[in-house]
Amino acid sequence: MPSTEQSRRDVFRTIAQLQHVEWPTYGSTPLYDRSSVSALQSDIRTVARVWFEHDVHDSIAEFVSQYPLKYVDFGPHDEYSGSTRYQMPQLVRLFLLKEIHGWDHETALLTFLRQRPELRCDLGFERMPDQSTLWRSWHQRFTTELRETIETAARTILIKAQDAGLIVPREPDRKLSYRNDDQDDSAPDDQTVLKRAKKITNHFSRIVFPAFSLNRGEGCEIHENAYWGLQTYLGLRENLAANEGARSFIYESTRERTPLGHAHRDHIRGLSIPAVREMYREAVGRLLEEVAGTEEFFRAGIVAIDITEADPFTGDRTGHEDEIIGTKEQTDEYAYQWATVQLVGNAVPILLDARPVRKGESRKEIVEDLLNSAEDLVHVDNVLMDREFDSQHVLEMLSQRGLSYVVPKRMQTSEKAQAKRLLRRDRDRYETDRKLHLGKNEWHQTTLIYRRKENAEHDDHRQYSVFMTNCGSGHLTEYGYRWEIESGYRSIKRFMAATTSKDFGLRFFYFAFACLLYSIWRAVDLLVQVELTGEYEHSPIVTADNTLTLLKKETGIG
Repeated sequence: MPSTEQSRRDVFRTIAQLQHVEWPTYGSTPLYDRSSVSALQSDIRTVARVWFEHDVHDSIAEFVSQYPLKYVDFGPHDEYSGSTRYQMPQLVRLFLLKEIHGWDHETALLTFLRQRPELRCDLGFERMPDQSTLWRSWHQRFTTELRETIETAARTILIKAQDAGLIVPREPDRKLSYRNDDQDDSAPDDQTVLKRAKKITNHFSRIVFPAFSLNRGEGCEIHENAYWGLQTYLGLRENLAANEGARSFIYESTRERTPLGHAHRDHIRGLSIPAVREMYREAVGRLLEEVAGTEEFFRAGIVAIDITEADPFTGDRTGHEDEIIGTKEQTDEYAYQWATVQLVGNAVPILLDARPVRKGESRKEIVEDLLNSAEDLVHVDNVLMDREFDSQHVLEMLSQRGLSYVVPKRMQTSEKAQAKRLLRRDRDRYETDRKLHLGKNEWHQTTLIYRRKENAEHDDHRQYSVFMTNCGSGHLTEYGYRWEIESGYRSIKRFMAATTSKDFGLRFFYFAFACLLYSIWRAVDLLVQVELTGEYEHSPIVTADNTLTLLKKETGIG
């Protein structure tokens, strides 16, 4: 069904209402201008995602003809001088169609358009160029950067259309790889890795950081990006506080003006926790859009929910008892706690959302909140959680959402007795169904799986672990994916700025921003690995320090 003026208005109204998304992108950040092809790629991705979700938009060719290009300055990407018969936007649309269909030669494109006079009119051609004109336009008139942009944009359009359920002209390549045919299979050297990481990190920073805003108004002398640059700089060194970091940043930064430590903290304190979470989710959404085209990302489907805690708090917590709460190990210590939901398994371990944990909040409330965020961003099949989420009400909620789960169970009297029987019989594994009481004569049906630990340090029933699942024992091996969470938390805490402030919002922002830096690092590593080796292994080849240094030095942030 053809698009209408109303349907097109609906698309751009929806885009205008998206939180922290400004279209065109060049208007949202000084990192871009109207000639930035990276901004054009981002804009096409944003519009395509919303366009193909509209009920009446089922034509890729129509998207290409209707996408607004008047605001784009193609001048720096036009190698011709003087007047020409055909304008750059017209030719860009033609070559988008050619790449979308995967045609090797211009003749196929011209044949396609001769059979569709209405589409030719929509594209703005009274007279079609001949084959030689098109060949020269692509090879001699367009810059290399513009050609790469068209190829990337065509792939993005195909993916967004296919994700919306449309039949597409060709299967989009979900595996990014820019290896040369003569490149051998040996491991890439450090210089090659850093070169690719620099380019990708530069691109990510321009996409992700505009999602954050301090809402300072117009006319401020210090650019807002200097604040994000300082926050990134604080993550470069462990236990670096804002005041000390701001003094060092003056000399490290290329900016004429940088924020002082107290001003930086004051602006961060002005952000509410809901606002920080909304900006974080928008930033991660942009990050996911960048990696969504890789085959590795589409292994996503398993998420892990967990709670981490800051170092024990030793000061006076009067007035902050609901925020500085007990530790997970139920000691006599107190600490701030943060909950996260993260991609695990074979997918790149990006943290999808983070939230503070307050006294009195139920585990069910925390899990529901984080799952709502996760399912807005990715498809979720399976949820892994630690034993602190051993709650029949949490498990029933997951089942009602159509999700499978694997959760270790705290061993009570009956579980200890069963483990002792298994030990006497020398059995390594045992599976049984169990009903968990929900109250008011309601029950949750689950399966208990007993498994003996390898090389257990105990010689009694503690050799066994008990897991609850609603998806069969085959999914039990997935629980091992949770190791990524603890290693990830160690990196995240290493990225955090140091502070002695009790301000809950400031503390949470420091944690959330560290989560973002960690996620950027893992996303950069994913794309570098796929581009250089064609595969993705969980052991990073780009270090966290590499990424942080590149974010600070190479993107204009620092």
